[in-house]
Amino acid sequence: MAMAAARLFLCLVSSLALVTFSSCSLSLASDQRDTDRVTRLPGQTESPSVSQFSGYVTVNEPNGRTLFYWFFEAQTPPEEKPLLLWFNGEANLLFLESPAGVGFSYTNTSSDIERVNDEFVAEDAYSFLVHWLERFSEYKDTEFYISGESYAGHYVPQLAELVYERNKDKRGKAYINLKGFIVGNPVTNDSYDSKGRAEYAWSHAVVSDEVYSRIKKHCDFKISNLSDDCNAAMDFIDSQYQEIDAYNIYAPKCLLNQSSASSTNHGIFVNDQFKRRKHIFSGYDPCYSSHAEDYFNKQEVQKAFHANVGKWHICSDPVLNFYNFTVSSVLPIYSKLIKAGLRVWLYSGDADGKVPVIGSRYCVEALGLPIKTQWQPWYLDKQVAGRFVESYGMSMVTVRGAGHKAPPAEALLLINTFLRGEQLPTHR
Repeated sequence: MAMAAARLFLCLVSSLALVTFSSCSLSLASDQRDTDRVTRLPGQTESPSVSQFSGYVTVNEPNGRTLFYWFFEAQTPPEEKPLLLWFNGEANLLFLESPAGVGFSYTNTSSDIERVNDEFVAEDAYSFLVHWLERFSEYKDTEFYISGESYAGHYVPQLAELVYERNKDKRGKAYINLKGFIVGNPVTNDSYDSKGRAEYAWSHAVVSDEVYSRIKKHCDFKISNLSDDCNAAMDFIDSQYQEIDAYNIYAPKCLLNQSSASSTNHGIFVNDQFKRRKHIFSGYDPCYSSHAEDYFNKQEVQKAFHANVGKWHICSDPVLNFYNFTVSSVLPIYSKLIKAGLRVWLYSGDADGKVPVIGSRYCVEALGLPIKTQWQPWYLDKQVAGRFVESYGMSMVTVRGAGHKAPPAEALLLINTFLRGEQLPTHR
């Protein structure tokens, strides 16, 4: 599955402890769980070694707002492993299509699409977690971590903050044993992200010295409204990425016909609020978008998923077009949750031109955390896989040669190390 416009995959290693269940509600939850079991997907081996479930969880009954999920249980005793929720290894892995209106998730109230913003997404994700853990109550006591990439750089810490605050209410419906979050190539702070995008394009020979001089002259990234001259220069950077893959500048560009929703020549960015987050959502996409849409639009696949039969898109133009960008920085949330003792990691592929590592380094620096261990390489299969620095309360990791999405082997080692609370390998 891809993470795209306002699609969210939360990678959560979750532990949610619900207060009470009646025997009736437990029975209904168990019945629904059995209904959600996926016995086999088209193209999958006859006897997959991992149990999987998929289906719908209603997050707002009056509006008929419902989110679609896909869940994989760990192969070793799943009750003893953390639960990983992934927003657009050894842990139990839960994928979520959010907000309503993307993927298989839907709402029966059309005006919901016009109300979507970061707070809206967080509230629905929280509601999803509470209800999902009623259905899968054996996970109510496991540790809970949240993860995602790209614009989930907003979704993940905001959901973590919401869980943290709701946990303070002893009268609340549920307690979630939140332990931390990890985000990859995250959209974090408009000013630092934009500045990093400009510097990355120049330092990696995407634009000329002359263009970069214009940016330095006309762009004050500390203010919310960039000048026309600055916007023109930043738009020029986008234009220079059209012949390559901006999400991995060293990867071949996909030459297959892409869906209009995932095209780099997206035509819906007509509002000023989109200027500084332009094309961030579609994620690293050499060719998987076309393959994903082909697969998820097969009727037999949709039936196997217990999904409503209909058109599945890699991203949703209506959701993106109406999305209300109201939060310019989530750094205050980082500070708050780090102070609260949560484990926080940020990782970044160093070949991503859209949400580049330079901007992420500015963001981490702005937190002003004391350094625990200095910048150093980490290793996989006796090769340098990237570099990392540990601060008190947070770690930042780079993935060498990776774009917007981390390669499977590096990602698995990184996520497992994070979940175990360990340090990445520092020797070959």
